[in-house]
Amino acid sequence: MAGRHYSAASGTFKPRSPVLLFLLAFLALTLLFYIFSSSSPSRYSSRNPNSEIDYSFVASLEKFLTKSPLSPTAGDDTVSGTTSVEDAKNLDESAWKNENQRLYDEPFYPAFSPLKVYVYEMPSKFTYDLLWLFHNTYRETSNLTSNGSPVHRLIEQHSIDYWLWADLIAAESERLLKNVVRVHKQEEADLFYIPFFTTISFFLMEKQQCKALYREALKWVMDQPAWNRSEGRDHILPVHHPWSFKSVRKFMKKAIWLLPDMDSTGNWYKPGQVYLEKDLILPYVANVDLCDAKCLSASKRSMLLFFRGRLKRNAGGKIRSKLVEELHGTDGVLIEEGTAGEGGKAAAQSGMRKSIFCLSPAGDTPSSARLFDAIVSGCIPIIVSDELELPFEGILDYRKIALFVSSSDALQPGWLLSFLKSVSAAQIKDMQVNLAKYARHFVYSHPAQPLGPEDLVWRMMAGKLVNIKLHTRRSQRAVKGSRSVCTCECRHPNVTSPGPLS
Repeated sequence: MAGRHYSAASGTFKPRSPVLLFLLAFLALTLLFYIFSSSSPSRYSSRNPNSEIDYSFVASLEKFLTKSPLSPTAGDDTVSGTTSVEDAKNLDESAWKNENQRLYDEPFYPAFSPLKVYVYEMPSKFTYDLLWLFHNTYRETSNLTSNGSPVHRLIEQHSIDYWLWADLIAAESERLLKNVVRVHKQEEADLFYIPFFTTISFFLMEKQQCKALYREALKWVMDQPAWNRSEGRDHILPVHHPWSFKSVRKFMKKAIWLLPDMDSTGNWYKPGQVYLEKDLILPYVANVDLCDAKCLSASKRSMLLFFRGRLKRNAGGKIRSKLVEELHGTDGVLIEEGTAGEGGKAAAQSGMRKSIFCLSPAGDTPSSARLFDAIVSGCIPIIVSDELELPFEGILDYRKIALFVSSSDALQPGWLLSFLKSVSAAQIKDMQVNLAKYARHFVYSHPAQPLGPEDLVWRMMAGKLVNIKLHTRRSQRAVKGSRSVCTCECRHPNVTSPGPLS
């Protein structure tokens, strides 16, 4: 009978306390709630449920500018004005003491410790003023580049500098990434971030004014003790558009450049300026919206192959017009001329969500934003770009989500279509499943999400850290002019060629 229990000693039932029964029932319900809530899937388990995620550069920037202070961060030791050799020596001594302590206090330093990044407090003309310039001209202008691309949309495609900076300087309570922390003393830093918006200044400022600002930024950074200590080897420079900072970046070639790709033709980067061991490839910001699980399940992919973009490009991008000639008028194939404006976004998004494969040929450089549009749309990329380097390839295996075709094969009459039709339904299904998993790695956001592109940037940087420290220390003790001094010029040119297993 409810509310009673049997006593073995007396052989009779005794009443149980109602309060005790209530407490036991409450504990049981609490335990069940905990079990089910902890086992339910969550995309971002550490995310604050009250926070709102912004995926749009324009929307995020609007909020950022209205709440971000212009005053320097308390306790920050960024130097204003010219510094001396002695300042660099003093910083080096303090940094050594800090690193030595971490070596003996942190069991896995530096391999598995959070990266400590120092963000320079640069004058507002290099940071906030440029963001405001974009913000105040975004809606009123329809400026086009010389090849017809909308200027402001082009800036959005290369806005990796904004997404990284916004996350680094956010309040620690708002940040989700735990593999990188901001420090406010240069002696504590593993790496130094230069928050200069080189792409905005290139496209929205008058040419000579822009070059003058570039020279000012160069002098400002090179006056910092930390720069002089390492000659910039531990400094991160966002130059994601290949034209940005072009007039002065040769003076910063030892820094870590954040790039869209590595052009080996010499059209964009001079020999010895960029290479994989030093620099980092980052994905373009996608021009289309993420096709999430609901979208993917609803997509009817009735088209075989789709491409929308500029059909006439320079350098390696000349292959586009040749592919048009080869594929024109073929059933199941749609190739359109178009740009990245609002109308172009809608057309590209619709086409990619209806197609099994999306053509991703080279542009003016080996990379193209179409690749990342295809990935977030669940459309299997067909990459025709022999010199392409890919973002985060030390972490991600692109063979699981894309098909790579050599330019020579793609241009053989009938070869590409025969190849695509030979891909089995099972392989297509596997790649589509992998695309759904990989898409999150290419979606920038604020706050930055675990396993998003900002997170993978710092995971890749962590892999470079020991080598950066090695070359910094070698440069500090090696005899100047000796053959033991390794320079960028000793690196092999960045050319992709078939390996022995190809």
